[in-house]
Formats: sequence, structure tokens, C-alpha cells
Amino acid sequence: MGRDVPAQTFTRDDRRRFRDRTHTCLDVLARLLRESRFDVERPQVGLEIELNLVDENARPAMRSSEALEAIADPAWSSELGRFNLEINLAPRRFAAGGGPEAWESEIRAALDHAEERASAVGAHLVMIGVLPTLERADVDHHALSENPRYHLLNEQIFAARGEDLLIEIDGVERLVTYADTITPEAACTSTQFHLQVAPEEFADHWNAAQAIAGVQIALAANSPFLFGRELWSETRIPLFEQATDTRPDEIRIQGVRPRVWFGERWITSVFDLFEENTRYFPALLPLVDDEDPEATLDRGEIPHLAELTLHNGTVYRWNRPVYAVVDGVPHLRVENRVLPAGPTVADVMANGAFYYGLLRALVDEDRPVWTRMSFSAAEDNLHTAARRGIDAELFWPGMGQIPVTELVLRRLLPLAHRGLERLGLDTAWREPLLGIVEQRCVSARNGAVWQSETFHHLHDVTHLPRPEALRRMTRQYIDYMHLNAPAHTWPVD
Repeated sequence: MGRDVPAQTFTRDDRRRFRDRTHTCLDVLARLLRESRFDVERPQVGLEIELNLVDENARPAMRSSEALEAIADPAWSSELGRFNLEINLAPRRFAAGGGPEAWESEIRAALDHAEERASAVGAHLVMIGVLPTLERADVDHHALSENPRYHLLNEQIFAARGEDLLIEIDGVERLVTYADTITPEAACTSTQFHLQVAPEEFADHWNAAQAIAGVQIALAANSPFLFGRELWSETRIPLFEQATDTRPDEIRIQGVRPRVWFGERWITSVFDLFEENTRYFPALLPLVDDEDPEATLDRGEIPHLAELTLHNGTVYRWNRPVYAVVDGVPHLRVENRVLPAGPTVADVMANGAFYYGLLRALVDEDRPVWTRMSFSAAEDNLHTAARRGIDAELFWPGMGQIPVTELVLRRLLPLAHRGLERLGLDTAWREPLLGIVEQRCVSARNGAVWQSETFHHLHDVTHLPRPEALRRMTRQYIDYMHLNAPAHTWPVD
């Protein structure tokens, strides 16, 4: 979840002070890393899910404030758009407390409770990468959340850019539109997996997560429609990249890095990522905290590094480093942000099992995949997977260009099983979760495929007008989502 900030304007002195403090935070982080003060004894995993709110007609419902008030649970929070909510599930040990079955039950119970409460104010929850019924007019100024953080971000991004945002996506169809707010970003709703790691293991985990990002997207794509157009299998990827771009064309052509960033190299330490943030990206929210991080550390206490973490939250890496302090003890996490929300809790759990298991196995390999694969190949995989989804051909060391389904079935699923076993999951837990991933590959079906096929059946075969076909498809999606059967089993009708 993003840190809340007050509404205000910034001076040149604010920006200078923030830059100085961020560099101080970097120095303090380096000291913390040298002195090994981090929590490494009981590593945990975490999960955030962003959702859409819709009305009875499956159209976006601008009722996040009313829904939050009705849900009345601190695990839920606002997001960028008034038709968005986010739930932050409590962190846990991966195989503890009943394992994945208990985690899935907790997620379903939380979503069911929120759906019941939100429905009383005319809003219903949908886990989906991009809401198919969303129209261009739904993401203007009126859709921006009341949270001051997002209004301030909007002002600062457009102040840096100096002109309207161009959103241009060529896919099955073509979309070209302009936006004078960042609210189109609210169309992107994701699932975010967190993994706590020891500082000395962070680089390996981040590198492995980058290497498999394209595979994750291909398997879990769930965003083929935007503003009534059929575009990429995971349209959320190019939309998010463009909707928060602070660079006008002249700056982009000069090679200035985008704020939604895959990165440009494999790393050797978590410090590399925070240092890149400070070196390449000007502050969007230059708020200086009262805490002096050097003095705090000199007193033997742990600083929160508020400026460093706030700045990190405005650099939108697909795998983001997280520094946090809990009960006076710091820890590091990899936040995996590539996946769309949904389609079901069962699918989310399968995606998590595949991610955590494969990551564990790749980190343990004698010859790591990132030493045999160029960084640019991993980035190319991400965009190829977003465009083509489960039909993508991706590069993998030792296998060359290969259909992603074949890559997963032959190479990556056995690795994921091995990794989950090392994480403490026995066969009875592994098989149902990874079996969903296996059957997606065998059937070549995921959420994006179902959405596209269902839309074309309604529009091309039964001749419903496009808006009605998208609405009808979304209603069917919601019904199947509540049944919690994995999306590859959903019928097209």
C-alpha cells in the first residue's frame, strides 16, 4: 500500500532538502547492510490484491469511500480510482498455520465479507486486470480517489511532463487517446506477492523474479480489453507504462528512464536498486520526515528511512525492493507486481505457488539463470508475454525461443515443485496448486483467452452490440469468479 501524504505545494528548497535527506538515507542503508541488523529468522510472505467496483450493470461504480466505510476493516484501503479498492492480507510463514489451504480460506472469507458489505452501498467487487466495461469517460478527473496522495501525484506527474499523456497501444485493435490526469492508471488492477529475504540473498531473488516475469504474465494474462478495444492479452502492462510516464517525447528520445521500469541490469545488492532510484529519478513527493536517520541509528535504534521509501514508492518497478521496520526490526522484501488481479482466488493461489516455488528453485541452482540470460532478453520476454499471453514464445537459456506452455511443462513446473518442497509443502499441497498451472498450459487457456472467446461469441455469433457483449461477458465473469473454479475450466457461452 502507498504511504498517505498531505495535500500541499512544494518549493525548490523542499526538493533540495529531500534530495539531501535521500542521500543520507542511502548512507544509513549501507550501514545497516554492513552491520547485518535485518530480520532473517522468520521470513514471511504477503499478498495485496487490487479490485474494481462495479454496479448491477457491471459498469464501474465510483463508490470506494462508501464501500470502505461499509467494509470497516483496516486491511482494506483506497486506490488511485474511485472504482478501486485494495486488500492487504496479513503476512505469514509460507507453510505454517494450515498452509495454502488456510491462506486461500482467509482470502475468500475476506473477499466475501467485503462483497456483502459493499453490495449494501451498490458496489460489487471484481478481480480482473482491466475492467472490460470501463469507458474512456470513466477515467477523467471525477474518478480520482479522494486520497490527497493521488491528487498530489497527479499534479506532480503533469508538472514534470508539461503536456497531456498519450496512450497508444497496437494489438488486435488499435487504441490512441490522450489523458489530462493519471486516472487511466486506475484501470490497472494487480496481484502483488511479497517475499521477505535476507539482505545477502536479495539480489539472487530479485534477479530470479526478473528472469521469470514474462513467464508469469503469459500464464496469468487477464486484461485483453481497454476502453472497448481488444488489445494485448495483458494490456495492463503497456497501459501502466504509459499512464504514469513523466517524460515528454523529447526527454524520452534522450534515453531518460521511465518511472514504470523493468530495470536495465542484473544486480549484486539491494543497495543497487535504491541507489538507481536516487540517481535517475527526481522526486515526485519531496516530503521530509522529522526523523534524522543518522542520529536514530547512532542511538542504537532503527530508522524508517522515510524519504528513501517514499521515493521508492514512486518508481514503479515490476519487481520492487521494499525496506520496512516492524516492531523496531528492519527487513527487506521483493514485491512482485507483474500479475493482474484474478480471475479467482484459486487462480491467485496457483500463481503464488508457481512464483514462490520457481523462485526458490532458481535461487538454489548452481548456475543461476541470470548468469546465462541477458537482461534485455528478460525484458523482451515480459513485453512479448503481455502481447501474446499464453500463446507467446519466450527465450529461455538452453532452450532458445520456445512456446511458453512447453517451457513450463518441460522445465519450469518440475522446478516449481522442487522449490515448494524445499519451502515445506508436501505433495498433497503442491499438486492441486501447480495442477492449475499445468492445466492452463495443456488447454492453452487463461483469463484473457476466456474473455476474448466469450466476447467474440456474444458479439460475432449472437450479434450483440459491442458494449452489450462486453457487459454480458463481464457479468458472466463475475458469476464464475464467485464459483472459484479456475478460469481454464470456464465454459464459453
